[in-house]
Amino acid sequence: MKNILVVKLSAIGDVIHALPVSYAIKETYPDAHLTWVVEPPAYPLLEGNPYIDELILFEKAKFRSIAGFLREYPPLRRRLRARRYDVSLDLQGLFKSAAIVYTAGARERVGTANMREGADRVSRPVRGPHAQGHIVERYLDVARAIGCRVDAVRFPITVSDRDRMAAETLLQREGVPEGRAFVAFAVGANWPNKRWPAEHFAALGDRLYEAHIVSVLVGGGHLDVTIAADIMAAARIPPVNLVGRTNLKQLAHLFTRAALVIGGDTGPVHLAAGLGRPTVMLMGPTDANRNGPYGQQEHAIEVDRSCRGCWKRACPKGLDCLALITVDEVEKKITDVLHAVVS
Repeated sequence: MKNILVVKLSAIGDVIHALPVSYAIKETYPDAHLTWVVEPPAYPLLEGNPYIDELILFEKAKFRSIAGFLREYPPLRRRLRARRYDVSLDLQGLFKSAAIVYTAGARERVGTANMREGADRVSRPVRGPHAQGHIVERYLDVARAIGCRVDAVRFPITVSDRDRMAAETLLQREGVPEGRAFVAFAVGANWPNKRWPAEHFAALGDRLYEAHIVSVLVGGGHLDVTIAADIMAAARIPPVNLVGRTNLKQLAHLFTRAALVIGGDTGPVHLAAGLGRPTVMLMGPTDANRNGPYGQQEHAIEVDRSCRGCWKRACPKGLDCLALITVDEVEKKITDVLHAVVS
């Protein structure tokens, strides 16, 4: 097999879940040329990946107008067609990924079991042995369908010396020198019902401070900045606030320094789990079996509501989904996880 195309566009957490596919492909077909099509938000995660030979950036916004489509489609088609792909893997399973796969014209086209928007008419859905399991294993089932062995599940994330030094400098400036224990709070999430209340984070930070553990807020975007400000205002002892001050690779290095990472079902928390860091995930609309921190699903705390796992972006009942997860409950989970790591 000479040329393989992977299409996994967004979001950041989903692309992280798909990273082991690149490792599995290259372990099985080391001489194959692996191309990955991705959208801008997750592009930095794939830069420097030693198992990806070519990255193609797909900027969906540029295709929305007729003029934009006529301008952008021909060069994209030429680039996709320039390499005659033996097989394509549609790990997105939506119309936009199906259009890319169709344009590429691989001889064999496979995709995930739950493709939508007509994607299953373009690629053959793969329903593997992990079809009811974690999403990482579901993606790997697609790789297995093209003959890949999966001897180990690896999340290849390469951090440059420059990003590593930038993250270290930032921590030093904020009073978190090397050797100082800290817990990273991933404060935001795209879905409103994946966010733990700011006042809960503030109370947890105060308790950790009493235990001589620093709390460090991380995230990005205007909403996360607002949430971080609310946490800072509600806390007796304001935590270290790094929201909006790191890129993804710097955040990855920061997580390697953290004793533990906590947050909702969101990209940064999945990044921490992929890096093998102790991770506590607070979950409501999604379930731990499919989306919990990979390899440590037992560290997920699922809200005690009969409607949990609804997969709704916003609660149709108007509830603050994760508010029922108490600070006491999270503090105990963190304590248990940290004790297990030490022992």
